[in-house]
Amino acid sequence: MIEIRDLVKRFDGFAALSGATLTVPAGSVYGLVGPNGAGKSTLIRHLTGIFRQDAGTVRIGGEDVWENPGLKARVADIPDDWYYFSQASVRDMMRFYRGFYPNFSMERYETLKDVFRIEEKRPIRRLSKGMQKQAAFWLALCCMPEYLVLDEPVDGLDPVMRRQVWSLVLGDVAQRGTTVLVSSHNLRELEDVCDHVGIMDHGKVLLERSLAQLQDNMVKLQVVFPDGVTEVPADLPVLHASKIGRIHTLIMRMGAKEAEELLAAYQPLLVDAVPLTLEEIFIYELGGADYAVRDIVL
Repeated sequence: MIEIRDLVKRFDGFAALSGATLTVPAGSVYGLVGPNGAGKSTLIRHLTGIFRQDAGTVRIGGEDVWENPGLKARVADIPDDWYYFSQASVRDMMRFYRGFYPNFSMERYETLKDVFRIEEKRPIRRLSKGMQKQAAFWLALCCMPEYLVLDEPVDGLDPVMRRQVWSLVLGDVAQRGTTVLVSSHNLRELEDVCDHVGIMDHGKVLLERSLAQLQDNMVKLQVVFPDGVTEVPADLPVLHASKIGRIHTLIMRMGAKEAEELLAAYQPLLVDAVPLTLEEIFIYELGGADYAVRDIVL
């Protein structure tokens, strides 16, 4: 389990993290989402021991992360900007990783060679961005980590390789109980792989729930009201409303059944509950219509 409690980090007076609290259940895939500047990468750098917190606790498996080399040997990460030595090849970096990860598997390294098909003696700096990201996954998965921390992990990968790396990661979750925390702006992809989600903004985790709970606690309804009712009744607790012709689309923070019972009082001609995507949940949890895309006349 990954546990962060009341995490605070300041840079020259600016609070990048202001009391962030987060729990990643063991063996889960946890998606951390939020707008640019929310503090996601700063939080991840605490998890990987790069930053030391000003206040609060950062623990993995019940142990403090800071200056804990034994724990870090069980944690692998792929940052957004993966580091490698300027003249190093994949094979050079493999030898480097083996010095830090006692469980590094050469058997797996050789097996994954056929998956990624990267010339292992070629300098990494001469590889494309997508191939460099493949190399990062190749090495990280061979470390046989108990915890895997990913920051924009599949950025630059083509669709086939995206599916391939997620298959490998989820295979480790299922077979080895690996705990995965992944930060990404690709919410559609997170929706396919995550079972828990945390939403960050302004240095805090606003909420964290299982994906199923998030989808159960917010509903999108398409409604047609009786003749004469052209506007959404003011007493309905609507987060956001839009209209095309006679069809009103309403976003409400409640379950579908409860929302349909509220609407029944207005005798609608049509009520149809539509599943919300993680992207829609993200937008409306962060601020409803005020955070949605605006139409701007130039």
